[in-house]
Amino acid sequence: MSTWRGFRGLVVRRGVVALGEVVRVVLAVDHLLKRGELAVTGSADYYQDGVKVIALIWLSSSTWCARSSAAGAAICGEQMGQSALSVASTSSSFAIGGSSDRLLDEYHCPVDARIQDFLNRYLAGSDVPKLPTNTLQLEHHGLARTLSLPPDKDSYKSEHVDSYRIEQGVLHNPRSDRRTTKGVFHIVEGGLPIPHDKKQVPKAVFAALLGQALSPPEGVMEIPFTSSQEERARMFVSLLLRPMVMPGVPGVCEERSLEIRFFAPGSLVSNLDFVESIFGNAGDPYLSENDAALDPAHWTGHTGCVVLAPHLVLLSKKELGLPHVSEASERQKRDGMCWESSEECYNDGGGFKVACRDASGVMVTLIADNYFGYCKKEVKTQISFSANLLGNAEEEHAGGAIAYPRYDLGEEFHLSDFVKEVDHTFAEMIRGFGDLMAFQPEGYAIDKRFPDIKYIPEDSIVRLREQSISWSREGIGQRIRLSPGITYVLPSGYKVSMVRRSVGGHWRLVGSAAEGVFCHKPCTVSGGGKSEISKSIRDAILGGPVFVADFQEDMASAEEILQRNFSDRFKNPPDIKRGRSILDERRSLGSVIKLLTPSRAYTDEYNEWLVGIPMHIRDLVFTVKRFYQPEWKSDWGRLFSVDAVNGQPGKELKFKQQKLVAQYLRVGFTGDGLWRTFTLRKDFIPSVKLQREDDISASTVLPSGALPHLRNEEHRPSLKFVSNCEYRFFQRPDDAVLRGYDKNAESDFCSQNLFASNYHPISKQEARDEVNDALQFGQYTANLQEVFRGFLDDSNSREFMTSSALPRIVDGKPTKNPRYLQNRPDVEDARGRYLANIGTRLYRRVPLGQTVLNPVDAVLGGRRNNPPDAKAGIRALAVYGPIHYQELPELFMDFVSSLTGKSPSTTGAGSEGALTKGPFNALFPVVDLNNALVSYMLTSDDCFTSAAGYIGPKYRVNHDISLLIPELWARMSSRERRADYLIKEGYLEKVDDFDHAGQTVLAGRLGYRITSRFVLDFFGRIFTNPDSVVPEDMLKPELQGIDDFVDGVNNIVETQKRIAGHYFEDGSIDDAVPPLRALLHIMAHGHFEGKNAADPQIRSLFDREKVREQSWYHDRIKSKQMRDVSYLENQAAYMKAFLEKGTHREESGRLGLGKRLAKLEDELVFARSSDFLSALAGTIGLDCSLKQSGTTEGD
Repeated sequence: MSTWRGFRGLVVRRGVVALGEVVRVVLAVDHLLKRGELAVTGSADYYQDGVKVIALIWLSSSTWCARSSAAGAAICGEQMGQSALSVASTSSSFAIGGSSDRLLDEYHCPVDARIQDFLNRYLAGSDVPKLPTNTLQLEHHGLARTLSLPPDKDSYKSEHVDSYRIEQGVLHNPRSDRRTTKGVFHIVEGGLPIPHDKKQVPKAVFAALLGQALSPPEGVMEIPFTSSQEERARMFVSLLLRPMVMPGVPGVCEERSLEIRFFAPGSLVSNLDFVESIFGNAGDPYLSENDAALDPAHWTGHTGCVVLAPHLVLLSKKELGLPHVSEASERQKRDGMCWESSEECYNDGGGFKVACRDASGVMVTLIADNYFGYCKKEVKTQISFSANLLGNAEEEHAGGAIAYPRYDLGEEFHLSDFVKEVDHTFAEMIRGFGDLMAFQPEGYAIDKRFPDIKYIPEDSIVRLREQSISWSREGIGQRIRLSPGITYVLPSGYKVSMVRRSVGGHWRLVGSAAEGVFCHKPCTVSGGGKSEISKSIRDAILGGPVFVADFQEDMASAEEILQRNFSDRFKNPPDIKRGRSILDERRSLGSVIKLLTPSRAYTDEYNEWLVGIPMHIRDLVFTVKRFYQPEWKSDWGRLFSVDAVNGQPGKELKFKQQKLVAQYLRVGFTGDGLWRTFTLRKDFIPSVKLQREDDISASTVLPSGALPHLRNEEHRPSLKFVSNCEYRFFQRPDDAVLRGYDKNAESDFCSQNLFASNYHPISKQEARDEVNDALQFGQYTANLQEVFRGFLDDSNSREFMTSSALPRIVDGKPTKNPRYLQNRPDVEDARGRYLANIGTRLYRRVPLGQTVLNPVDAVLGGRRNNPPDAKAGIRALAVYGPIHYQELPELFMDFVSSLTGKSPSTTGAGSEGALTKGPFNALFPVVDLNNALVSYMLTSDDCFTSAAGYIGPKYRVNHDISLLIPELWARMSSRERRADYLIKEGYLEKVDDFDHAGQTVLAGRLGYRITSRFVLDFFGRIFTNPDSVVPEDMLKPELQGIDDFVDGVNNIVETQKRIAGHYFEDGSIDDAVPPLRALLHIMAHGHFEGKNAADPQIRSLFDREKVREQSWYHDRIKSKQMRDVSYLENQAAYMKAFLEKGTHREESGRLGLGKRLAKLEDELVFARSSDFLSALAGTIGLDCSLKQSGTTEGD
């Protein structure tokens, strides 16, 4: 078939029609219509409903195959030639003159024009390659996935990727199963300064690489969708992204994003499916409504471009124009940018990416690898680049969630018995928020959006046994039924529900707090638990019997405790002695647990008595309290029993003839690899988590004084607001290889739109073998078992499925880096998100129409630790206890180097660079460090870090501590979360330097670590016997082996010294703000102007209360003002030029560009004023090294 160059009407002739021809026609029509060079008569909608639909039919295998007869579309497979795709209309005609090839080659959309202008300017003097204009533009989400596999086959294999259509979605296994961070980031000379850890590339070499990238081998260009056809389409596919760079805070600042274009050879279309699934699809770049330069309020002014080109690894250094080693500079020798043998491949034939960027904010990157993680991390890099140039924004390598603590409320609940400080009333709630509710005559209300949310009066009494909720209305008692599946919200936002415990099956009343704790986990190294902080701990909870040693004796011991008088337990007795017994209905289960847990408030004699109570006796007392009813009086013992086993009393406790089940949680492993499990408190309920981050976050810092409706106890002068840049998370479910353990992952693997990578494609026979292995198969969750059975159904023609427990085999072993895209839980759970919001809104009394603000409440970083591994050449790095706190100097010593242990997601261990962003930073890392330090100083946020991997060489903990952290912090008051309070009360102890074998060990850099007191008081809010969870040698890893501890500390100090030295070598030390500059000197040379880190003058540089007074801080604010004025001036000029074009008049009116311009000009007046400068106080401003960055302009 020939390519059509002109037609009247559009008729696709009978016979085999190549996809490429349809694509070229649609592209031609697209471009001509947008340029106004195509005459259209009749309904303009015909174009949308005709030509576009033709393309979508061809590009959607499901539509193409399922509706082939009805739509008249050509059918895939053997029937291809038997049908025709035809569209005809007597009321519409299209007139095309000239060559579509010529038109497509000449015209760039606005974003591509900005990129091409940058390349022409930057590479002037070289033969500048041109971006392709005849790409298949993926302007609708989902097209990339359709194109990644042929419609008539369930697999596609190429030299770069093996793809499978599986029962649950798609599976793509790239050539590399993980990314490496060593030596992969190259930067082109001539723009902004190049960091020390990046390789410097000559401009001419980049021009040659770009030219090769845009001229890939023909086989790489093949679109998989057409791979089963005789005539295959070979072309580039392209995509427009608009990832967030700065979160919006309503009433204060707008959300801002940058624009990024992706270009990939057709066979790598699965990579574009991957990135659009994470960052979204910004639509057709040729449409004016998608031109970022016409939306200055939401654009950062920055533009990115990514070209996938894995074939570049085959090019030699010589053919790219690199010099022989004899002619190379020292930097070129260091970076490997020279050759000895003419056959040497660029970057030794390994994957790499090379970026070209300058202060205008345009960045063009070539990626010579198709591992999916590189594409995601490149978007992260460009977000970070844009954030730094924008000012008052940070891209953070972080995880995070808002944790709402929940509590077992016992058998009966009345709010005033538990929370006495609230004064919210039902009448007030109806007045302020009645529009959300349908009021009922009985005096309660039903939510209009979610009928399973009900609002009840403040004096409600909730009774589990009666399944009733009662209150008084105008002196008349009212009553409704307490039902499972309904959430009952009080006027204060506190939530009550009837829940069946996942372990044991008993019903209970559960209360959920109105306010959550936003746990932000930044600067977290690979494998440090970014994802785990937001995962529910529920799936890690195990069930097991409640044991007794000797039933009669244990019951007698429990009776003795129940009858004891506890009024003499306090060192300083309270003025009013209540004298309530354990079984008094006015005493809660939580109160009993506190009563039987050692405390500093108790006398030494009482604490000694508590320590002497066997753990199983305490558990028995808690169990009795949990089920006790007042009508039993002292005859409670008759309801508990044990079975007789071989004529002897058994050990498993029963209540009302049913075996009781206790909850246990794993916290690490023994040296033999066995689980360390511990009993959870009888009243423990996992918190509800609203996930907010996972890997790529955008943040901004704002002064708190201008922000309405914050927490009552909010004391910080500035607050950090964080938003997730991703719609889906690239998860690595480490524990999912254990069938049934990671229930969330298995649930995700039951979906119908899964994107998985690095998993094994399970054939029919392999699935049968898995099902027939009854012992293993029975451990899967019921839903995933059903997926297996559905796959094996005789009517199912699908060839493959996959399982979260079966990673792909790489080099003879299962890969340690299986991945899948998880839909954001907070987006999927609309009800949970709504319920969390309404609870906080009611509690703070935030009026409807105003946003509930959730700034960061707790900063909780993560480390990856490992014991020494001599064979792998990995030194000891397991010196941290479960939780550490570091003051700013020690914290930023860690942040500068970000030393990590071995992680499954990368190929090695070592420094990940400043703030764990070394492999992804296109600027001097000192810029990120300056921003972060200023942020911490302004917000006064304390940073606590938790351990993953190992604690000392003895305790392997994986992510068990990471899962615990939000549970702990959610149960701490705002005062208890402050480091100064924890230090004062003995919950944290300082780690000091010490001498060992004649040398000083700088252990003081570890900061403070939690004490046994912290464990008893705070872990005790989760575990029955907290001191057994975290033993002394876990709190103090040096007790596990002093030599490994010393080497681990030395490893940290030596790495910090080495990394700090880079800032002197590349000259970026001069750009560091004064506190950071002093710190880098101390790290590299041991002192700054003769002072070490402990010197009071050095500590005073980090004084959080004085930061706003510093001249260097004022310079940052002024730099931000200059940048914003420049940006607004440039965008005003661009919009005026657009409005002046007569051909754009109708489009300008449709988009309201005149009003946008007027608003922009008002903003420009304000930006030039002193009031704007005052409004910036309390923000992080713009790094002074970037104050002349300017912005890009559209043409």
